[in-house]
Amino acid sequence: MSKFKGLGVAMVTPFMPNGDVDFGGLEKLTNHMIDGGVDYLVVQGTTGESATLTAEEKRDVLQAVVHTNAKRVPIVYGIGGNNTRAVTAAIAQPLDGVDGILSVSPYYNKPTQGGIIEHYKSLDAATHLPIILYNVPGRTGSNVLGETTLRIADSCENIVAVKEASGNMEQIMGIINRRKEGFAVLSGDDALTLPLLAAGADGVISVVGNALPKHFSEMVHAAMKGDMAHARKRHYELLEIIQLLFFEGNPAGVKEVLAHLGVCGNTVRLPLLSVSSATKAKLIERVERLS
Repeated sequence: MSKFKGLGVAMVTPFMPNGDVDFGGLEKLTNHMIDGGVDYLVVQGTTGESATLTAEEKRDVLQAVVHTNAKRVPIVYGIGGNNTRAVTAAIAQPLDGVDGILSVSPYYNKPTQGGIIEHYKSLDAATHLPIILYNVPGRTGSNVLGETTLRIADSCENIVAVKEASGNMEQIMGIINRRKEGFAVLSGDDALTLPLLAAGADGVISVVGNALPKHFSEMVHAAMKGDMAHARKRHYELLEIIQLLFFEGNPAGVKEVLAHLGVCGNTVRLPLLSVSSATKAKLIERVERLS
């Protein structure tokens, strides 16, 4: 579990202007984040546009990140879906260079809480790798209740953390307060990271950390050390940027900042579109203000 504390980053997948994966940009991005002080990398989460990549592209992206990383930080790989049998089979496959799995709760089907529990029990039995449960009801259409997360944590040996992106502070604090020892609670929302760290969370799986890893890791690590004054200063410096990143959809916003910084291009795959010129201008102006 200690591998998944602090700042994890849900990596974007850089694309060439023609839409092909940009492996040169992916190498630059990986080094940019590690040099910026991130604690672990998350490959093929939502921010990586995993829904638009083929199975072969996903494997190639993972292998490229593993190669560039060279065991400097842990790597978490996103494997999720709404077909429990297929997700279980995918998790059971050998995954060289992977230290953990991020698995989103089943989407579209809208399972009951009991169905969600049985889904994660199936995943738990299929691997010895640690699994991070991912609750993001804004995308899945189905909230994993706090009580459900606690039951999964208690009954599944390999499910060691939850990435909570419900935005429900009471729900998340209830998990923090009642979790078993060693079970990590990670913010799934950059803007809520500081208040959740203050409430006892263990870190974040971030979007803004792609582009601004030094600034965001400084905030996260200051808060974890109890230096809340410094963490609060960084939080408010970054807050408007974070809001703008999501204004016209993720990862279009953060890719625009990465392009401005010369890390990789801003191309996204349909049905996503790049951000408007107005949002781009606001983002760049706010980023250039940072010290």
